Amino acid sequence: MTSHAEFLRRVTLDESLVAALRLDYTKAPITEAERAMLDFVAQLTRDPVALGPSDHERLRAHGFDDTGILQITLIASWFNYINRVADALGVGRELRTQADGLGWAKARGPSGRSKPRDAVPFCGL
Repeated sequence: MTSHAEFLRRVTLDESLVAALRLDYTKAPITEAERAMLDFVAQLTRDPVALGPSDHERLRAHGFDDTGILQITLIASWFNYINRVADALGVGRELRTQADGLGWAKARGPSGRSKPRDAVPFCGL
């Protein structure tokens, strides 16, 4: 979420909007159409099987056509997918060394401080 918030901050140049969206998008100063879109995306992320024609109709009522609904679905699904891949491979997390085998732990150098990010995760990727 941090990288998404940073991207939004750079695009909008609106620190307060980004802060409000990070805190609770349902209370952020956005349009009803944007809120409907984010409600759809939140449901898609939590329980996509629960989405149905009424959810699509709500988006249409806010001006989204079938192409827009498809784009929202594809983009949100791609982010869900790529975040899960990154999580599974440990991208952006503390790295596990081959020696520990007990879960994710910081790879440490001789000084006891964390090694730079060029250390590789346990899976070798």
